[in-house]
Amino acid sequence: MLSGIVFAIYDRPQLASWELLLPGLLGLLSTCLVASSNYTLNEILDASTDASHPVKRSRPIPQGQVRISIAYVQWIVLAALGLGIALYINLAFFSCALALWLMSLLYNAPPVRLKQIPYVDVLSESVNNPIRLLLGWFVVNAEYPPTLSLVLAYWMIGAFFMAVKRYAEYRRIGNPERAALYRKSFSYYNEYRLLLSIIYYASAFALFFGIFLVRYRFELILSVPVIAGFISLYMKIGFLEDSPAQYPERLYKNFSFVAYSSFCVGIILLLLFIDLPIIHQIFAPYHLPGQ
Repeated sequence: MLSGIVFAIYDRPQLASWELLLPGLLGLLSTCLVASSNYTLNEILDASTDASHPVKRSRPIPQGQVRISIAYVQWIVLAALGLGIALYINLAFFSCALALWLMSLLYNAPPVRLKQIPYVDVLSESVNNPIRLLLGWFVVNAEYPPTLSLVLAYWMIGAFFMAVKRYAEYRRIGNPERAALYRKSFSYYNEYRLLLSIIYYASAFALFFGIFLVRYRFELILSVPVIAGFISLYMKIGFLEDSPAQYPERLYKNFSFVAYSSFCVGIILLLLFIDLPIIHQIFAPYHLPGQ
């Protein structure tokens, strides 16, 4: 979400002021509450399949340590609080917060349960990435959305992360039959298909991000080698035995990942807000006289 705020300020720097602090904090709180509601539903509806996972089977619900009725109350209360705050911020923000919540229903709840469909599972879960980008953007600018190339680039990099996570989970389970019990889409997936999807999502991100930087911020071309290094590093993490990519919330424990991610963010921020006219001159199209 915070990246959406940054891109919105880049787009309209005149909107940057201390007056954004309160709606920014409320937006962050709203997003966290809605996301927590979504995770609650995920824990409830995945309890039976989590029992087939070597790690997730020890979670409280699969272990029978939680009253399901109370968990459903938590799901509704968190959603009501988050969506109520979202409506207070502005209608555009509320629409995105509602979309974030509804996507959780489509992803987790039967009879739709998109998480069971190969490839659709990754694309439907990673769509939360551009939704969060829009949430951050609409905190700053509720008049119009960001350019589509940026939104699609955010979707594809999210799909890349999810596909690496699927690959790491599949390898960690190490048994196709047991993997299919944990996640129905694993009855179709194998390492080869998952690797191909990872390459596809990374390539699609690169293309959409390239469109964005060429049209809106040419200085970002200097970030391309750094971002390519980030993608390579994340794939390396995904190939590790019992990879931390299975549990993205624990990646902060990987010092090299955190350090390099921080470096990437710093480079992108600098290139967003510091003009480098020489870059435009170097990469300007060259035409011979008379052509």
